[in-house]
Amino acid sequence: MTNRVDLNAYLERIDYRGPRTPGLSLLAELQRRHIATIPFENLSPFLGLEVELSPRGLERKLIDQKRGGYCYEHNLLFKNILEQLGFQVSGLGARVLWEQPYTARPAVSHMLLRVTLDEVDYLVDTGFGALTPTAPLRLDRVGPQETAHEPYRVLHLNDHFLLEAYAGNGWKTLYRFDLRELWQADYEMASWYLSHHPQSHFVTNLVACRADADGRRNLNNQRLSIYPPGGERQRRTLSSVAEVLAVLEQEIGLRLPDHPALERRVADLLAAGAG
Repeated sequence: MTNRVDLNAYLERIDYRGPRTPGLSLLAELQRRHIATIPFENLSPFLGLEVELSPRGLERKLIDQKRGGYCYEHNLLFKNILEQLGFQVSGLGARVLWEQPYTARPAVSHMLLRVTLDEVDYLVDTGFGALTPTAPLRLDRVGPQETAHEPYRVLHLNDHFLLEAYAGNGWKTLYRFDLRELWQADYEMASWYLSHHPQSHFVTNLVACRADADGRRNLNNQRLSIYPPGGERQRRTLSSVAEVLAVLEQEIGLRLPDHPALERRVADLLAAGAG
């Protein structure tokens, strides 16, 4: 069994036909296209399905079935592709601090990538959901770094880093990380916990996001938020199963799984939100 994802199938999935020489321009273009094409979504744990992190499992779901996934699926797939193209890349782990004080000590539950180009390290992340950075971020720069969406900055604090995004009307901390390389087994264990624990956000909620040239579209249960470039946030509350499924397909660009419990789970979610 190969440990390589089908490179040509992946490039067709994200509609990339350009040069394949490793460098910053290629890295940025692949990251932009990946995030614009392959949604962030948690339908598998939401429906009680296994999340498979093998190369073949990632290829089958995110490429062949035109599904999406969460951080481990996105970043393991992207890491596999970058390695095939000749990039120097390693997998890291982060403690998510979104809407938590800096003093919080959550477990390492997020995957990100470190890519080294011409002796410069970049933070690359294709799977942080609603605020996934849409461009590589230099780790040696402390000031704001522009992307096609929000500005980001990487803060240096002794032996670790903080990633922040300018969201709303101020800087918000996304996660804390260091440069210790993690392995497939680390991601397998964390992913199993997040996809099975009865109180996991990915088990109890429905989340789906995509960011492209038209802005960000973020679905959180029955709430859809759209952030157009340079415009004000638009919000809708969805009131029916048909609306939710239509948003997943048309706004998020997701091919829905053929699962008998999908409509029932969405209906239960809407009923709980209305209660």
